[in-house]
Amino acid sequence: MGNGDDRIARIARIWRGRTVPDKADAYAAYLLEVGVRPLAKKALGAQMFREDRETESEFVTISYWESVEAMSRFAGPDPRKIHHLERDAEFLIELPEKVQVLEIVLDRATSRD
Repeated sequence: MGNGDDRIARIARIWRGRTVPDKADAYAAYLLEVGVRPLAKKALGAQMFREDRETESEFVTISYWESVEAMSRFAGPDPRKIHHLERDAEFLIELPEKVQVLEIVLDRATSRD
């Protein structure tokens, strides 16, 4: 996933959170620094997305892992459980209850077939 690692990403862990527009810029900076950058050091790779809408801004982070076991070493025994950042309650409209964990079937570099 672009960090020089030869391991293949087989699992994507997707988190979503929403904030009001007037907190979006501050949350983007906070999420990147406190959430995504440390995550990217543990995962094979990580991405952060933002969509600004009229009444809210949605943030999505995707981290890539070689296996559920590798992800669990970072996330704990239940990889769908969220470990909220210290200031999430201050920024987010509601605290998400879980993340989505998906098997990567195809990416531009590899295929499971």
